[in-house]
Amino acid sequence: MKMPLLNRKLVLEAPVRTADGAGGFIETWQVLGTVWADVTARSGTERQVAGVPVSRVGYRIVVRGAPEGSLMRPSPDQRFVEGARRFVIRAVAERDPRGQYLTCFADEEVAA
Repeated sequence: MKMPLLNRKLVLEAPVRTADGAGGFIETWQVLGTVWADVTARSGTERQVAGVPVSRVGYRIVVRGAPEGSLMRPSPDQRFVEGARRFVIRAVAERDPRGQYLTCFADEEVAA
């Protein structure tokens, strides 16, 4: 298995929901830390949302492994941030039997 090239610095964030006082909630993002990653584009699609074209690209993002329960272990519905870009994590799998690396399957959506 080829070693990943961890050359992209990404910020790992988790959603935090706070009551808004009117029966709903406000979602904000809490920074968990910074990771180095190997980011590879997979496939992309374009669709219409309320008459606006939205481009979605899937990514395979490989990061160093972290034990179950660690705040630095990515999980679905968290996201990676790189500048103005947002990569929403959909699934996470161990890349190798020893768990040295994790593969995160993520999507980036951009409205045109």
